[in-house]
Amino acid sequence: MDALVIEGGRPLRGSVQIGAAKNAVLPLMAAALLAGGESHLRRIPKLADVRTLGLLLEHLGARVRPDNGGLLIDAAAVDGREAPYELVKTMRASVLVLGPLVARFGRARVSLPGGCAIGARPINLHLKGLEAMGAEVVLEHGYVDVRALRLRGARIVLDIPTVTGTENLMMAAALADGTTVIENAAREPEVEDLAACLIAMGARIRGAGSAVLEIDGVDALIPFDHTPIPDRIEAGTLMAAAALCDGDITLVGARLDHLDAFVVKLREAGAEVTDLGGQRVRVVSGQRRCGVDLRTSPHPGFPTDMQAQFMALMCKGTGTSVITEKVFENRFMHVSELSRMGADITVEGASAMVRGVAQLSGARVMATDLRASAALVLAGLAAEGATTVSRVYHLDRGYEALEVKLGALGAQIERIKE
Repeated sequence: MDALVIEGGRPLRGSVQIGAAKNAVLPLMAAALLAGGESHLRRIPKLADVRTLGLLLEHLGARVRPDNGGLLIDAAAVDGREAPYELVKTMRASVLVLGPLVARFGRARVSLPGGCAIGARPINLHLKGLEAMGAEVVLEHGYVDVRALRLRGARIVLDIPTVTGTENLMMAAALADGTTVIENAAREPEVEDLAACLIAMGARIRGAGSAVLEIDGVDALIPFDHTPIPDRIEAGTLMAAAALCDGDITLVGARLDHLDAFVVKLREAGAEVTDLGGQRVRVVSGQRRCGVDLRTSPHPGFPTDMQAQFMALMCKGTGTSVITEKVFENRFMHVSELSRMGADITVEGASAMVRGVAQLSGARVMATDLRASAALVLAGLAAEGATTVSRVYHLDRGYEALEVKLGALGAQIERIKE
């Protein structure tokens, strides 16, 4: 099993390239199932989750092959309808094949998904939406079996603005009879990116990026050639690293407009953030790091996927911060590990009170989920002495060679086998 060993205290300087967004790439890969023929995804990160979904698509009968840093996905010969437990258990995004399979083939049997243990993330809203569109849903033996001769348009009101739920239903509605209206839809940039790709495939979608989506179903879609948006969470993680580690870095290929709420808080904490134009952003750590209160919420609010990294930033400096997690109920598992490094954090319910300390101390810590692992790496970069972060397979699900990018900025960090 891999681990990262970090010798803290090095300032970060230089330029770093931001990769394509994992949370955009995965639904785009699933969208290839909607069309018979070969779709082309460009500039794809080499991530564990991308490999897992590629294996799932191949299991369903698609041909998936690399192409000059991208992926070619040929779904012409897809004949499978089942996503087995062995391929779904490690990644919740596997459920994204549900909508495309039912819409194009009339049936899907998908194992209930796994992923990071950060709280309950049920797919009941996906299933309620498909039922509203005329599908028959049966849950048995750990699988959900969905059938429909042809989906039909419907009005769907989501209880919460679920990202994967919105994406699944949008893909299903693209091939349904009539018009589907999704209210309280997720507004994340990744949802907009998927909508743009579907429109290029021939779908008729209005309202992407708003809380109400309207989709007029069409008879068939064509394959796509699409470049995903930059990864706003990778960008935010590196911006937080610069703010924490006496940094002055330039991010190339970053969309600042996708990080509005995060940037507001980063500036409140004392960092200087400058849009240089052309998707280039400069971040300089401030002279004094101030405590900042925040509350996570769906986009355009502060992203839950940046909560752990921002907490690591707040651990070192002056003042007290109150960080409230309102998206997932079990996303403070990194607190105990940060405390091992000398952080002063008290959790009460959905809120964590973080009192800044003068110095963090290197320690052996264990990653519990994807974003927690990034937070521990950031804390290690700022700590005195050596930090070993184990179980970094979590990190590899969402960051491509993060230690290489940090090393190029001046961090002393290496990957080892334990």
